[in-house]
Amino acid sequence: MDATTRAVSRSRRQFCQTLGVGTAALSAPRLLAQAAEPKRKLNFVFVLVDDLGWRDLGCFGSTFYETPNVDKLRAQGMKFTNAYAACPVCSPTRASIMTGKYPVRLPLTDFLKGNSKGKLLPADYLNEMPLAEVTLAEALKESGYATFFAGKWHLGGQGFWPENQGFDVNKGGWSAGGPYGPGKYFTPYGNPR
Repeated sequence: MDATTRAVSRSRRQFCQTLGVGTAALSAPRLLAQAAEPKRKLNFVFVLVDDLGWRDLGCFGSTFYETPNVDKLRAQGMKFTNAYAACPVCSPTRASIMTGKYPVRLPLTDFLKGNSKGKLLPADYLNEMPLAEVTLAEALKESGYATFFAGKWHLGGQGFWPENQGFDVNKGGWSAGGPYGPGKYFTPYGNPR
């Protein structure tokens, strides 16, 4: 290796070292600032609606129902177009979402107060979602979130309501869906709370 090649090699090495040190020095304050900033938790709203048809919302193509607020939420959030329901009724679906388990693993495979009049032997069945199950609300609270439940609970009677399953605030959620009867369509009217 001649003197010119050694000089170029040495100057390239020095340049790379200087570049590396300079880059690290310029990046350090930003990296330290990012490490010092607490990560902001995302806010989210999860909505589960019983018996919602696939085209009952404007954002899914309804030309009959006007749902501008839901459409706006959809435009600013996520849209799920493929889903699987392990059971065709409300309680098992709700329990599955709350616990992350298949309904048969709970076992909660029918709406509460299930139909035992069938000709087949009924499967093992609970009348409430067990308190021992870790719910989505409990997991969120452990991560520092505040939790709120509104509407139809239908996962157990008193002692198994949303506030017993990890929700900080419960407005209208109780043992059944309803309320049923004339003039009692919208919750929380007619609920015992």
